[in-house]
Amino acid sequence: MSDDAVSFRGATARYGGRAVWTDASFDIPAGSFTAVLGPNGSGKTTLLRLVLGLLSPASGSVQVLGQAPRRGDSRIGYVPQRSVFDPDVSIRGRDFVHLGLDGHRWGVDIVGRTDHGAIDRAVEAVGAGGYATKRIGRLSGGEQQRLLLAQALVGDPRLLLMDEPLSYLDVRNQGAIVQLIADVAGRRRLTVLLIAHDVNPLLRHIDNVVYVAAGRVAMGRPQDIITSERLSEIYGAPVEVMRDSRGRVFVAGLEEEIAHPHV
Repeated sequence: MSDDAVSFRGATARYGGRAVWTDASFDIPAGSFTAVLGPNGSGKTTLLRLVLGLLSPASGSVQVLGQAPRRGDSRIGYVPQRSVFDPDVSIRGRDFVHLGLDGHRWGVDIVGRTDHGAIDRAVEAVGAGGYATKRIGRLSGGEQQRLLLAQALVGDPRLLLMDEPLSYLDVRNQGAIVQLIADVAGRRRLTVLLIAHDVNPLLRHIDNVVYVAAGRVAMGRPQDIITSERLSEIYGAPVEVMRDSRGRVFVAGLEEEIAHPHV
């Protein structure tokens, strides 16, 4: 059995009739924590869609947990980009987590299956027991994000995909959520692939970076990818990476917005 949870070989992604990125080849080791970085519109969410089997590569191949990607793979837990919950929505936190039991539907409980033990374990894993009976729309952003994570975990997946889970959170909550993800992944031996705009909250925890930009995909350790030389090579333009005394990373010389958002 391969030690890699996800493998791309010469994969090209197309979206809306255009090539988003081409010739991507990299492996995500099982049990690792990988951040997916890059400017808006570069193709980060497209990469997750390929792993989820929602898109097929235009060329090359993708393998997920030793198989070709397929829609509805119950071995994958998925936290999509967070939407705003209506404060008046009546669903309780526990009921929201329950929606993830039909894991291959990613949040639509078609068969009405109930496993209270699985719900309890998922809620406990994210530390949400104190507010799981409250309406989800009345909870804070950090509390809602914990319940989104619990919903993804309730089906006991092997691979966890998260699309910008730190958006809309303040710095304190970002740090807490990243620590929680790392702790849960370690206990459950999960492989994590997480899209983020800012690598700084993740630096202490991630093993690898997948950097998506300028039609290219590059993977490596953070200290190897997030450098002036490597990013300048990826972008084909001068990029400067600076670090302050606390080790935080700042990147200068990039145009962060591309004309095709949410790709």
